[in-house]
Amino acid sequence: MVTFSPRFLDEIRARIVLSELIGRKVKITRAGREFKACCPFHKEKTPSFTINDDKAFYHCFGCGAHGDVIGWTMQYENRSFPEAIEQLATMAGLEIPKQSPQEVHRAREQKNLYQLMDDATQFMEDQLRDIKHRAAYDYILGRGLSEETLCSFRVGYASDDRQALYHHLKSKDYNDAQMIEAGIIRKDKNGAPYAFFRERIMFPVSDKRGRIVAFGGRILPDHLLAPSGGDYKPAKYINSIDTPLFHKGRMLYGAAHANYAAREGDPVIVTEGYMDVISAWQAGLRGAVAPLGTALTEEQILELWRMIPEDNKMPILCFDGDAAGRRAALRAAERALPLLKAGHSLKFMFLPDGEDPDTFLRHNGANTFHNLLKQAEPLVNFLFQHETANKDFPTPEERAGLNHRLDEYVKRIPDRDVQYYYQSAFRQKTNGLFQNSFQTGKSRFKGKTFTPNNVKIQNDTNRSRKNTAERILIATILKHPQIFVEVEERLGMLKLSHPALENIRSALFTIGDPEIKLDFQELKSHLISVGLEGDLSYTLNDSVLTDAGFIETSQDVSEILQNWDMYWGFIETYSQKEGLHSS
Repeated sequence: MVTFSPRFLDEIRARIVLSELIGRKVKITRAGREFKACCPFHKEKTPSFTINDDKAFYHCFGCGAHGDVIGWTMQYENRSFPEAIEQLATMAGLEIPKQSPQEVHRAREQKNLYQLMDDATQFMEDQLRDIKHRAAYDYILGRGLSEETLCSFRVGYASDDRQALYHHLKSKDYNDAQMIEAGIIRKDKNGAPYAFFRERIMFPVSDKRGRIVAFGGRILPDHLLAPSGGDYKPAKYINSIDTPLFHKGRMLYGAAHANYAAREGDPVIVTEGYMDVISAWQAGLRGAVAPLGTALTEEQILELWRMIPEDNKMPILCFDGDAAGRRAALRAAERALPLLKAGHSLKFMFLPDGEDPDTFLRHNGANTFHNLLKQAEPLVNFLFQHETANKDFPTPEERAGLNHRLDEYVKRIPDRDVQYYYQSAFRQKTNGLFQNSFQTGKSRFKGKTFTPNNVKIQNDTNRSRKNTAERILIATILKHPQIFVEVEERLGMLKLSHPALENIRSALFTIGDPEIKLDFQELKSHLISVGLEGDLSYTLNDSVLTDAGFIETSQDVSEILQNWDMYWGFIETYSQKEGLHSS
């Protein structure tokens, strides 16, 4: 048996233009950067078969056919893998390389397992459509799936016959060891082989290249099951064990379809199960995937990001809105935190209690689901809502406890830039949460209130006065960072009028970092180091220091805070007059 190195196969793919190869057999038309045709693998009137030369693959949105030049030659011309390679190598002007006996043996074993899984899948597809199993076929059609969708995902059926699959594979010259290694046949205590999956709707699991590597099986409803003769109740879903082809924690169901959809700009959506993925695909949400019987793993999160070609990789995790769904979402969020980096995160959406994507789409339609997708919330918002929803924080201790829990999330993020922005976002959110507890616009000094007339600002208009007052408030904190703790929460409530001030404010929320000393020069150096030198110049200009001479002359903390209150009071009064809000 001949085997071929990945480098040799890549050279074949590089030398042969896919559209030219397919165009010799099928009438194709250009559609932008791609080509379209009526699919040669199933009957259709409207073209759903696309060819992309840049990405070197074809894909049919109708039946799910997918592959490259090698897959096309095997599938369309009904050639074996070696035959396809020999034909394409001749076409490309390449000589087939010689191989060692070890390489031949290794390739033979692996290819036999892939072929075995494909043959098992075909057998199960045939069983689903066998008249003897009409009840199983009617049941899955009754779940709202079309025949076209069943074909695209190669859905099949495993009957209650313990040895039907075994005898079928035996007839194709597979041995017991191969069937056991593939995870589809087991042996009882007497050594008799039996099928692992029985009386189940079968969902083949493919890798990113579309090769079948595992199965998931859903038990039929009780009224369709053969009498068991006992109280044993089988699990609703079971999945293949890990095998040389399949690693449950690393793979995602629907990955082959979703990979293509993501390249076309469709959102990647993580659902819970097989039916969710298939129903979403049928409804036009072709980027749907699901973990395989486990909570989302770190490896699967990384795989989700690899699917998305854009710089900002934001797969959407879809959960039931009940307590169990929220717990699952939190587990996924916590697993993602150590992996976060620039442009790589998650979004979260929650369905009504008792709904999953399969039932929701059937009851409400794709448009409603699309609207929910648009409302998906970023990871930072989900974590904050998890810690604050339906909770009050009336005491300093409870507020400190909230900050501590949020800081624990931040500490789990290794990327320093992402960590910084999470810390800033959490501080701003807590400031907004606590704002109702403050008597804004009033001084802490008894017997004295402050109006705009108390504040010396030399600019001409109220709007420019407000801008100057904002700069004075920020400049006071920069020059006297020891007051930050006193004014921090009101600082977060300000509606600032200039991006430079907003940048400085965001950076100031790192003032609690032990690496930054609460000293003007140290703080100034830190802000310059993070690229805010221009923003500093805007904030600490001469006119501001002239209007607010106390910034340079006073070292009395009480006097500094009193003046800070005065300018805060001016901004509050201005905002009330203009109908604005300072938070």
